Amino acid sequence: MASPAPKSPEQSEKSRKYDRQLRLWNDHGQAMLEDAHVCLINANALGTEILKSLILPGIGAFTIVDGHKVTEEDIGSNFFLEADSTGKSRAEVTTQLLLELNPDVSGDFIDEGPEQLLNNSPDFFNNFSIVIACSISEKALVLLSKKLWEIDVPLVVCKSLGFIGYIRVQIKEHTIVETHPDNEIPDLRLDKPFEALKNHFDAIDFDSLDLKDHSHTPYVTVLYKYLQKWLLNHPDLPINYREKDEFKQMIRDGIRKDADDLDFHEENFEEAIRAVNTCIRHTTVNSSLKEILSDNSCVNLNSKSQTFWIIVKAIRDFMENEGNNLPPVRGALPDMVSDTDKFVSLQQIYHKQAQADVEAVWRRTLQLLRELGKPSDSILEKDVKLYCRHASELCVQRGTSIADEYDPKLINTNEIAQSLENPESMMIHYVMLRGVEKFQMEYNTYPGEFDDHVEPDIVKLKACVSKLLNEWGCGPLSKDDYVHEFCRYGGAEIHTVSASIGGMAAQEVIKIITHQYTPIYNTYIYDASLCRGTTLFF
Repeated sequence: MASPAPKSPEQSEKSRKYDRQLRLWNDHGQAMLEDAHVCLINANALGTEILKSLILPGIGAFTIVDGHKVTEEDIGSNFFLEADSTGKSRAEVTTQLLLELNPDVSGDFIDEGPEQLLNNSPDFFNNFSIVIACSISEKALVLLSKKLWEIDVPLVVCKSLGFIGYIRVQIKEHTIVETHPDNEIPDLRLDKPFEALKNHFDAIDFDSLDLKDHSHTPYVTVLYKYLQKWLLNHPDLPINYREKDEFKQMIRDGIRKDADDLDFHEENFEEAIRAVNTCIRHTTVNSSLKEILSDNSCVNLNSKSQTFWIIVKAIRDFMENEGNNLPPVRGALPDMVSDTDKFVSLQQIYHKQAQADVEAVWRRTLQLLRELGKPSDSILEKDVKLYCRHASELCVQRGTSIADEYDPKLINTNEIAQSLENPESMMIHYVMLRGVEKFQMEYNTYPGEFDDHVEPDIVKLKACVSKLLNEWGCGPLSKDDYVHEFCRYGGAEIHTVSASIGGMAAQEVIKIITHQYTPIYNTYIYDASLCRGTTLFF
């Protein structure tokens, strides 16, 4: 038989180049990243930092929308601009320099502002995977928010002002397949073993095993055997602390007394004792998955239904039939003390059941595609396998429109008022940023931008903030410290703050594009002077 062909040089080089990130979001996540086309509005220091952190991992393409010329202030804060760039198109110069970071990425620019594009080419933003807007005016932001909400394109709004950073995510519906939980609980089903697993466990006469086999039996088998003994004298699994302690003692008593003398330390029993709290539990459908399965988008599919909801409906149908009201078996086992044959044998049983469950869900997916009049190849079997493996992690986020925050009747004023009463709350920074936006709209400059206007601007900014709070039905600020501080910033971007916010924002963009990990919900505020951040909800 001929040897398999080696990987092409392009593939092996690509794997080496992106090795670290492939460990985070795997090949399918990288493929989604490479298919993405990102739009950046305003290539200031923050905007270029965000793009840098997207270009390096290999987004497919980017477009910069920016009608500004490079100023001396830009040169001072933006590492992607050079001294001789002053007066040139900021969009053009930053595009050229950013493209040098990764030859795999393509990029272009539009030397216009977002308002001009929205007025002259309203469909311009339709084909982007996501839009990122940095330091955008209030008027342009509201227009952009409404447009992107209407066409269902995610929007990430970012701002870096002095020591304060801001990220706001607008997305109608975001589906997550792989949330990557920090502490994943193994899917062992010891309380409800499927037939092949039960037959495997029952075929092992645990008490007749010699010492070597006894000490090399996987802890999953140990837990199952002692669980059967427990259930002979108890109506249910060990649930509370006392019962689990008693169950652990049962296992501890099962350690062979002569094991240490014969150099057969029974680490597998110690593993079983440590695993009691996580592995001895009722196999159930978690609340998040239940909510998704009962969602109207899952129950009532139509010709416009997205891949996520079609596969979720297939999983629901599987659970109501072949699955006995449980999601597909994950098919993965944690590492454990065992000899190779015993571990592989047990692993194959879980793997074969997971494979059978995937095939059942795949058949139901094809049936749904036929019923919806969609091509059978519009969903691939590998996608179904991915969903089945992560069925218990599936998540849906539904957000709110940024434009609604600029309508006093729609914004959550109670949340703002209550948060402002808490001296530890960072809501005050959100209020100040909104006040700065009002100041910009009214005076076409940042408060404190010109040295000889700082004192008058303090009065003007305080008036803008008071007007805003009055619209929300909130009381005035108790002190003017924050007003003075924001005027002291003078609209300046501090590069280290922009770099920090840029990295965070790029991370959220990657989460949204790859449908992996859980992105920020709504608003994130960061105070670099205190190295503290928080999430706010409106």
